[in-house]
Amino acid sequence: MDWGSDLWDQHDVIERHTQSGLDLLERYVKFVKDRAEVEQNYAKQLRNLSKKYSRRGVKEDQDTKLINQQPFQDVLNELNNYAAHREQLSEIMTVNICVELSRNLQELRQERKNHLCEVKKAQQNLESSFKLLETSKKRFEKEWREAEKANQQTERVQQEVSATKADVEKAKQHAHFRVHLADECKNEYASQLQKYNQEQNNLYHSEIPSVYKKLQEMEERCIRLLADGYVQFSETEKNMLPNINKCLDAIISTGRNINEKQVHTLTHTHTSDPPSLEDLSRLPPDQRSRRLQEKINDIQKELQRETEKSEALMKMKGVYEQNSQLGDPSTIPACLRQTTSMNVNLTMTLTLTCPSVSARHSMTLMVRCSLCALCHLFVLLTFSRHPDPSGLLVSICVCVCVSGSSEGAVSMQVGEQLSLMQEDQGDGWVRVQRANGDVGYVPASYIQIM
Repeated sequence: MDWGSDLWDQHDVIERHTQSGLDLLERYVKFVKDRAEVEQNYAKQLRNLSKKYSRRGVKEDQDTKLINQQPFQDVLNELNNYAAHREQLSEIMTVNICVELSRNLQELRQERKNHLCEVKKAQQNLESSFKLLETSKKRFEKEWREAEKANQQTERVQQEVSATKADVEKAKQHAHFRVHLADECKNEYASQLQKYNQEQNNLYHSEIPSVYKKLQEMEERCIRLLADGYVQFSETEKNMLPNINKCLDAIISTGRNINEKQVHTLTHTHTSDPPSLEDLSRLPPDQRSRRLQEKINDIQKELQRETEKSEALMKMKGVYEQNSQLGDPSTIPACLRQTTSMNVNLTMTLTLTCPSVSARHSMTLMVRCSLCALCHLFVLLTFSRHPDPSGLLVSICVCVCVSGSSEGAVSMQVGEQLSLMQEDQGDGWVRVQRANGDVGYVPASYIQIM
């Protein structure tokens, strides 16, 4: 159908139809925005779920690491990656569909407005021409009546006996003037009528059909944009499926690689494995930076709480020593040893997470134990970074306790064999005897029980 030739007299219908098309496009943009918000909320809920069930920092995972605990943490890490892809999907929908369609929608609205203004202007010009035609017609009718009256008056004067020749001549001149004036008005009216007919013909056979054709082309582009939006909406999610499937495949692989025969094996080692870090390499730079900063903030807050807890315990010990009726000071060291282990692990996690540290090849960090006032124990943390096959940086932490020889703590060296005197009682420390006969406590997480 050609709007210009078939709907030349259906202006109101075309106006409503084009407005309806733009309203539908705007409605679809809002739909995609809401769909993107659903993905954003879904990703946020997945992250909260992963964080809720993550056992990082839980004491039993620090002291005794069950082999079947890490796979579940890996599953939660992949869930975080899965959430990141859903978040990325939301961003792509917003930028590539909503923003682009909104821009096109604004341009189409302005184009429609301009076309309708063209029609309105052409109609106004025709109306002005018609008014001029009506004015000239009325003037012609008036002058024609005056000319008729003048002719009738001339005839009466000629028939009067008392009329002189001068009176007759005067009446004839007046009638001749009126007839001449009426003829001029007649010619003006005829010219105006011809002009109006031409403008009317041009409006309905040229101007309006041309504008309606442009409106039809605009409507077709609007429909095409809407159709492409449907396709892009589906293709955006379809293109994200390979990355999403990688996360799901990784979870499947994690489950299949679990050896049920080893689920009860306890591992204590003199080399402390670095905290498990979530793989953020597949995220866009902005998302990766934001996620890392969130992790750093959480770890720093937890480290601050543990530090304040250590200070409070030291103050409590001093109070107990001054007044034994308030409490037993001998119960404080066990609590301090737990705090020490927590501080060390949090410091390791913070160091491995911080982007400024990850850029360095290696670093050494000396962390003073919470028992420093009692045993002067220091933990030397050496971080070495080596790229793994996937290009990520793997952190290896070797911990050596040095300069600790008082209040029940002993120093040890990497590879040194110790005799077990008393297993971990839940405070993260093991009582051992060295080959030289020294007996004392060492961190349970830094030795391997044979």
